Amino acid sequence: MQRKKAEPSVQKLPGPKAEEWVNFHHEAAAASTYVYDFVWDITEDAEGPFCTDPDGNVLLDFTSHVAAAPLGYNNPKLMDKLREFDLVDPLKIAGQDFYVSTGGTPGDTDLPGPSHLLDTLTDITDQYGMDTVFLSNSGAEAVENAMKICYDNCEQPKYGLTFEGAFHGRTLGTLSLNRSKSVHRRGFPELSGIHDVPHSLAGVERLREKLDPEYGHIPPEQVAFLILEPVQGEGGYQIPEPEFMRAVNDLCAEHDIPLIADEIQSGVGRTGEMWASDHYDFEPDVITSAKALRVGATIASEEMFPNEKSRLSSTWGAGDILSSIQGTLTVAAIREHDLLSHAKQAGERFLEQLEELQASHPETIVDVRGLGLMTAIEFDTKERREAVVDAALQQGLLTLGCGQKTLRLLPPLDVRERELDFAIRLLDDAIDHVES
Repeated sequence: MQRKKAEPSVQKLPGPKAEEWVNFHHEAAAASTYVYDFVWDITEDAEGPFCTDPDGNVLLDFTSHVAAAPLGYNNPKLMDKLREFDLVDPLKIAGQDFYVSTGGTPGDTDLPGPSHLLDTLTDITDQYGMDTVFLSNSGAEAVENAMKICYDNCEQPKYGLTFEGAFHGRTLGTLSLNRSKSVHRRGFPELSGIHDVPHSLAGVERLREKLDPEYGHIPPEQVAFLILEPVQGEGGYQIPEPEFMRAVNDLCAEHDIPLIADEIQSGVGRTGEMWASDHYDFEPDVITSAKALRVGATIASEEMFPNEKSRLSSTWGAGDILSSIQGTLTVAAIREHDLLSHAKQAGERFLEQLEELQASHPETIVDVRGLGLMTAIEFDTKERREAVVDAALQQGLLTLGCGQKTLRLLPPLDVRERELDFAIRLLDDAIDHVES
């Protein structure tokens, strides 16, 4: 497949081979979230946003695996470097039991490992005074560890603060922070003391009232953390106003409350900056990252982390050698090829195209919004959104829903103009089909 010539091409979705794979998968798979019956065939051609299914259909993937594949499929910026290395087995070890050398000394080895990923992450969070990282297996674990270090850092830990629309993971602890869909946490026990307010300036003022030393009912010194996504993901790709982020930052600074920025989806270049937090007058004390890194990472200053060695542990986190290589090389590629600037410029162009699309469908599209290449279309109803997701799939475009009636679009960070044009054309056709 040549990326510059590839085009979406669909005969039938799902085709007969894809249906066999889906049925085979569900013979043993527990019930979970599957958006649609698309099957990626890893033995067939794929490059950039283009991938192929077992029946030969070529899809334009504008989900980037929910931001977990920031460079798309088989990107030479990453693959050419990986091919240089003679990889070994095992590529996953119990990372907290011993260390990994990639040959020579840390400064002269050609192959980056877990220790290099740690070093890279402290480098790209240096502006926030962060110098310490704990690696884990997933974004949810990164958030779990962020909560743990904040609870440990608080003398009287009793409360945590979150926002309406928030989504921070599916593990039992992170479920307590979620406010996007009740089905995620319904029926499960929750951490006590978690309070939420609206994701707005009015919400921050309500929080200020709750924390007021004289009239409030939440003692600030007992608040272990406030957590928020700089751009809400599952909650509908809500792009906050600068005044909101500044107010949150000022409130946390005033009451000395640790501020956790959940950058699982928005971080590592997705919004045109390395971190979405970089767009704002905003100073997080802890950053959580994962998807684009292939591993979970909890990043903060050394003072935030527990002194006792046994307080944090993760079997695969610091020992996932391949994922650490991929994560380190991904950040290197973003910097080397100036993909932050590209994502910003491409995102601005794409948003303009989406605004034109909205003008063509004024009764169907309620809003379009985005920051860098984290973009969204909000429809008039959930049913319309679902129908457009399905119709776009049949046209050869992979998208995802979020929030109540929003469709999200996450092309690779090096997306090309012709690929954005394809997406707009396919979306336009899909909306026309649904409206007719």
